[in-house]
Order: sequence, then C-alpha cells, then structure tokens
Amino acid sequence: MINVLLVEDDPALAKNLHLNLDLEGYNTSWVQNIKTAIQKYHEQEFDLVILDIGLPDGSDFQFLQKIRESKSSLPIIILTAQTDKTSLIKGLELGASDFVKKPFELQELFARIKSLLNRPLRREPQISYGELIMFVEQRKVIYKEKNFELNRREYDILLHLVEHAESIVSRSSFLTTLDKNSDIFDRTIDSHISHLRARLKQNKVADLKISSIYGVGYRLEKI
Repeated sequence: MINVLLVEDDPALAKNLHLNLDLEGYNTSWVQNIKTAIQKYHEQEFDLVILDIGLPDGSDFQFLQKIRESKSSLPIIILTAQTDKTSLIKGLELGASDFVKKPFELQELFARIKSLLNRPLRREPQISYGELIMFVEQRKVIYKEKNFELNRREYDILLHLVEHAESIVSRSSFLTTLDKNSDIFDRTIDSHISHLRARLKQNKVADLKISSIYGVGYRLEKI
C-alpha cells in the first residue's frame, strides 16, 4: 500500500482529502503542523508528501528543505493559494516535485499524484543487519520499524560495523574509513564506540551488540 503524508492545517479540507485518498486506496497520515510532520517522517516510511505551504508555525519550507538536503527523492506536492506566487516559486526552487493551486478539483490532485508515483524512482541505497536498517543517502537508521537519531560520527561508525557485521573491525580500519576531516583519532574511537553503545541501548536495540576484541578492534554481532 502507498503511504501518503498529508500536512494541512485546514481541518475541513484535510478531512475531505484524507477520506478521498483512502477511497482511492492510499494509506494516509494527516498532521496539522510541521513539528508533527517531522516526527511522522522519522517514524514511518512514506511514498508521497502533500504539503500545504503557509502553515501557522511558519516552518513548512524548512521541512521541505530538510527532506531534500537528506538527498531523498520522495515526491512532494505543495498546495498553495492562487495568489501566492512567491511561495510557489520558492517551494519549487527548494525541491517540490509538483504543485496544486487552491481551490482545486480532486481529480487534478489525483492525476498529479499518479503521475509522480508512476515515475521510475531511484531506490534508496540501504544496508541491513538483523532488524536494523540503514538508509545510506538519508543517513537514517530504522530498528523494528522505528527511527532513531545518531550524530554524524555515530552513524559513520555504525555503518562501518554493519558493513562488516560479524567480522572484526580494527582501529586502523576505522581511521582509514572515517578520518575524512581529520577529527577522529585512535584514542577517541573507544569513546565514540561507548557513546554508540549507549545510543543502541537507549533505543532498545536488544538483539545486537558491539563486542570489544582486546588489542584488535570491535565486532558487531547478534545476541
């Protein structure tokens, strides 16, 4: 089933859209502000976003920009008022896939949705180990269908461990792979690993562990 994230603060319009999207066979999640939209976006995988611009919290463009900066090719349709040409242009410049001007006919919106979803989409590169999935371009981590946040260095270390799961990863391997900005050193690897272990525990990743191999390095393995 195709998952659609609908971001719209007008309850009457949103309820009508939600109902008709469901009737068309889409699984629709409706939120009324950008804060909740960001939370939903991290919790669930979506195939399409319908984004009203001009929301009360005023951060709709930040949400659009955040998605595109993560290199996601997720189709995004923006809803805009007939007279709001400036916002329309800005939305398209930030990476919106298409737009529909209010008021609009449902048939027009559905036609644009079908057109976008029929386009061949480049599959997001991902790597997995057990129930842990890492989306390489979005730098997103999913465990048991829930997203959790890692900082840049934690993500890089975990990705390297997953790529070599059940094998010993030496300190020199970490240094060679991760030392792109000269901000990781042999003496800091243990600290980064410790923080990563805490993150995994915090997010209840209970069936995986990072084992220390004395004098050699680390190994990611299943419990």
